[in-house]
Amino acid sequence: MLPKKWWQFLILAGLILGLVTTALVGLAATLIYPELPSLEALTDYKPKVPMRVYSEDGHLIGEFGEERRAFITIENTPKSLKQAILAAEDERFYQHGGVDTLGILRAAISNVTHGSFKEGASTITMQVARNFFLSSEKTATRKLSEALLSIKIEHNLSKDQILELYINQIYLGQRSYGFAAASQVYYGKPLDQLSIGEVAMLAGLPKAPSRFNPLANPKRAEARQHYVLRRMKELRYIDAKQYEAALKEPHRYRKSRTQRDLSADYVAEIVRQAMYERYKDEIYSSGLKVYTTIRKSNQEAANRAVLQGIIDYDRRHGYRGPERTVSTGASDWIENALADSETFQGMVPAVVTAANAKSVSAYIKDGSNITISGDGLSFVQKALAEKDASKRTLKPGAVIRVLHQADKWHIVQLPQVESGLVAVDPQNGAVRALVGGFDFNRNKFNHVTQAWRQPGSSFKPFIYSASLEKGFTPASMIEDEPISISARETGSGSAWEPKNYDRKYEGPMRMRTALTKSKNMVSIRILEGIGVNYAQDYITRFGFSPKDHPPYLAMALGSGSVTAWQMAGAYSVFANGGYRVKPYIIAKIVDSRGKTLEQSKPQLAGEGAPRVIDGRNAFIMTSMLQDVVRIGTATKAKQLGRADLAGKTGTTNNQIDAWFAGFNPKQVAIAWMGYDKPKSLGGLETGGKAALPIWIDYMSSALQGVPDNALEVPTGVSAIRIDPTTGLRAKDDHDGVTEYFYHEFPPPEPEESSFSLIPGFLFPGHGSSTPTEKQDTAPQRPDQLF
Repeated sequence: MLPKKWWQFLILAGLILGLVTTALVGLAATLIYPELPSLEALTDYKPKVPMRVYSEDGHLIGEFGEERRAFITIENTPKSLKQAILAAEDERFYQHGGVDTLGILRAAISNVTHGSFKEGASTITMQVARNFFLSSEKTATRKLSEALLSIKIEHNLSKDQILELYINQIYLGQRSYGFAAASQVYYGKPLDQLSIGEVAMLAGLPKAPSRFNPLANPKRAEARQHYVLRRMKELRYIDAKQYEAALKEPHRYRKSRTQRDLSADYVAEIVRQAMYERYKDEIYSSGLKVYTTIRKSNQEAANRAVLQGIIDYDRRHGYRGPERTVSTGASDWIENALADSETFQGMVPAVVTAANAKSVSAYIKDGSNITISGDGLSFVQKALAEKDASKRTLKPGAVIRVLHQADKWHIVQLPQVESGLVAVDPQNGAVRALVGGFDFNRNKFNHVTQAWRQPGSSFKPFIYSASLEKGFTPASMIEDEPISISARETGSGSAWEPKNYDRKYEGPMRMRTALTKSKNMVSIRILEGIGVNYAQDYITRFGFSPKDHPPYLAMALGSGSVTAWQMAGAYSVFANGGYRVKPYIIAKIVDSRGKTLEQSKPQLAGEGAPRVIDGRNAFIMTSMLQDVVRIGTATKAKQLGRADLAGKTGTTNNQIDAWFAGFNPKQVAIAWMGYDKPKSLGGLETGGKAALPIWIDYMSSALQGVPDNALEVPTGVSAIRIDPTTGLRAKDDHDGVTEYFYHEFPPPEPEESSFSLIPGFLFPGHGSSTPTEKQDTAPQRPDQLF
């Protein structure tokens, strides 16, 4: 029999249902709570922070790890960000005990009122519990576990500790975890530099990182940002004036999605490989910071120089045509044409939609339509002028490259040639800039450290240096005449008849002049005079391995194999006065807590670095190499307006490799250009034309503000006037030119020898390959040899 009043029955039923539900929840809690995970992951929080690589002056070069993270303490978190997070996610965070019952009731009423389930009641503590310990499945058991775990967290950690975990752990899109990482990813700056509008944008991300990603969905992200700002105003975190100003803020997102301050991908990869050898997979999550020796200004100068050198070379050799041509018939032909194309070094893929002799219309990958005209067409003018329609390559459907320079679009092309540059401080070996190729993302092969190429004439200075220890001097007269080496002497089964590059021969000349003019015949005769085995051993002083330079006369012309990295270390010996400093690129390694794990301890020139050649040798070689710049094959470098520059061009057979190795006392830089699959750069592409401009471009920036360093004559070197036509001592101190000599190897007096045969220096007869007896027995200083 029912109660007299039906509502009494409903109240009774409700009470019974409530008691049963409470009992069931209590029973479940009793069973689940003991099984909740330990909070060790929270109390001993160790986020998976990627390894970051920095320049010497603190600019981010790269990071390696599956997750982008950057830990920040609650004390260092900007107040505006904390307020934005609370406004967006959990306004009663500092009042509830982990589960916000009022929030649950409010969300339930809102959902019933609107007939949907858009409102949630997940607190910040609950999100921390879910992110660290639970899956994202939507079941009653998981929700109960989340609530119970939140209560457990609240009993063991302070509110600030919980908020700190949330700020550092939450996923915010673009592989970024935590607000510090997201600030860099989206805005390219630290949290403390964000505006109110920017922190509101980030605070809106946790709800749905993909949906509210400002890079992918700017309109949705802006709507979410406005909601966060409105809540901040309602909670009185900001006033009306701040609110209105934040709404009007322009959106300035990071231009590149790559998280770095400085482009030096080849450097970053060198570091990654070295670190992996030390620490294996730990590098991707342990938060190591690696500081390199790279300097931002130097690296940026090197980036510009190499890119411009490649572009200039490409322009000299003309437009090769479109990358491909696609059919224009299909409805989505434009999008399909660019589907697999990537941008490299700002060279954006585009597909031609219309073309005539005066303009080209194209569609680029970001969805824009552009028109190229005027100077922007200079590179392809010949292709546009083709009157035969069947031969016309620039037509609708042609996939091309465009580059935006000086507020204008230009048609360019992806180069096939490669180049590299490395710059070193010769006083300690610190690498200040390194560019391993055109674009790391296109070709990860490092042409500075991995490319073994023939150095050509840039290797000659090491042979000349060896000859100074055998009694040769810059005034030694040596024949510049053709040489023929028999098959028996070459050991290769065929005769060898080397030539000078310009096929010109000038007869007897001083060694200084021969190096200045890069005379091949003179270099061969010098090597023959000192002995190939002696030279092969001598070059080890500069860091070269004998196995890479077989003991044949062709060594004089740079027929062995070197890397640009090796050449930088070798030329540093001349630049620093005779000391062997080893190039290095890692300055120090710091762990996630700021403790220094490893610190480089380079040996300095004159302070620990081994002396490998006499200081007098380094001085005389530098003096001769300065003449290469002053009056020789590298005179273009005079445009830098400095008197302390020295160096040597290098061009190999058939112009396959082009080099310039140059220095002053503060900087050694090596520039190289060639193809990965060796082939000729072109008949006129010498080291002076292809590589030297890159070096000049780099040095014009690297040496800016660096005082000119005059070359000082060291003790034991005599400055003596000589007759430039004979190499003999001048008859009068007012005649001839000044030359430098070891004090034990002065020039012969005029009456001591005739011009036709200067003992020990001039090979007897044109074309003779037999050195005189004195060359084999020239005295040597014991402290100049190993």
